[in-house]
Amino acid sequence: MIMRPGIRRFGIVALAAASVLSGAPAPAARRKAAAAPAAAPPAIAAEVLSTRSRMDDDLRTLCDEIGGRATGSRAYEAALEWGKEAFRRAKVDSVELESYDAPAKWEGVRAAASVLQPRRFPLRVVSFGNAPSTRGTLMAKLVDAGNGTRSDFDRLGTRARGAIALVRTKPMTSFDDLFAEYLAGPEMLKAAQAGGVAAVLFTSTRPRDLLYRHTITFDGTIIPLPIAQVAREDGLRLARLLERGLDLTVSLEIENQVGGPWKGKNVVAEIRGSEKPDEIVLLGAHLDSWDLGTGALDNGVNCALVVEVARAIASGPRPKRTVRFVLFTGEENGLLGSRGYVAAHEAEMDRYDAVLIHDIGDGRILGYFTDGRPDIHGSLGQALAPVSGWGAAGMNDEAILGTDNFDFLLEGVPNLIANQETARYLADYHAASDTLDKVDMAQARKNAAIAAVAVSGIANAPTRLGRRQSRAEISQVLEKSGIADQMRTYGLWADWESGRRGRR
Repeated sequence: MIMRPGIRRFGIVALAAASVLSGAPAPAARRKAAAAPAAAPPAIAAEVLSTRSRMDDDLRTLCDEIGGRATGSRAYEAALEWGKEAFRRAKVDSVELESYDAPAKWEGVRAAASVLQPRRFPLRVVSFGNAPSTRGTLMAKLVDAGNGTRSDFDRLGTRARGAIALVRTKPMTSFDDLFAEYLAGPEMLKAAQAGGVAAVLFTSTRPRDLLYRHTITFDGTIIPLPIAQVAREDGLRLARLLERGLDLTVSLEIENQVGGPWKGKNVVAEIRGSEKPDEIVLLGAHLDSWDLGTGALDNGVNCALVVEVARAIASGPRPKRTVRFVLFTGEENGLLGSRGYVAAHEAEMDRYDAVLIHDIGDGRILGYFTDGRPDIHGSLGQALAPVSGWGAAGMNDEAILGTDNFDFLLEGVPNLIANQETARYLADYHAASDTLDKVDMAQARKNAAIAAVAVSGIANAPTRLGRRQSRAEISQVLEKSGIADQMRTYGLWADWESGRRGRR
């Protein structure tokens, strides 16, 4: 899940540094004693690029054998075990599962819908994530709720009560469109509840009957109204029939497994630093995915990347700083795993040099978002200098809400998100089509090499990447970037304002 207010693709600031990757030395030997000098980043990049089968095999296991990994499902449990075993094979110093509190457990089971009158025909639907069941088959009149705004539902008046509301959408062609879809969700839910509808049919923004799973809860709770997505072609047909004045009766049945508070788990691995073991560089990606596809681009490919970087660092001289590798879960349900991780490790936040998150598929890495931290450009530029010749050393100060960097940002820790080309990512985002065949493994391996250079460069730098920000400085980043407004829309602001979330 990635949300940000404007995808200016991407305002990159190029760094003037010569590439040395083309002449990279042979792979580093096995990790030496603690006193040994750290491996040069180009050697680490070459190590990743020389072992193509391991990353491929990891991704095949995760996507083809385990499949879609909704947090709390059996596939999620299998993925946790895969993560532990993959890090053990990578020969890290330690790996364990760390628990966090999740407010609700959710897993989709089935959804079905049909038009019953005046002429029967089936509809292709899928439940929204974290939506409740309908408790049997719901049969109700279909009403046209336009774009799902407050004024649209007000226009319906008493006709909305007990009805199923059809919400229209525009086609998604850009990240801005995707962001607008997320941003409209909370208002649609509030308006639908106020209107008294029994359920909502939300028209897919993607053509050719492609279904995907989103949620409009951003704290992991169960939303109070059954909401299903209907295939775009079906939704457009329904809209045309309603425009002609036909009275439509629709049946909708949603069955989801819903449970109360429970303990989720993250996979946490570590390679201990040789000179500054108390300082931490964290590389992370989210292991969970929605379950219609197999979660290849979002975000299996980057889980394989994290494991591959761990293997490459473990195969060479020990880094100066401790490097921690985390496969977060609960990301799709509201960043639950990373929020829980930060809460559990809050006392050590001063020790984090940097957090790097990868969550935009296999697109070519252009550099990193620095999340409102221009002060770290100089030190980050030095870490990324070896990959400048690949066009991978750019920096963008845009701050981002919507992936596992967020709670680190709220703690003032320098946090980076891989800035990647998105052309191949959007069409399959959260969709049934997000499968292994969409992944460009050659580019994925190159991305892993870039990540290894970045992590190694930061972990072995003579000075820290940047200092931890104060609460006042974090507030300035939130307001200036527009994240504060997003947090208010998504119901996240109160926890920050009260000090329940983020640096106090």
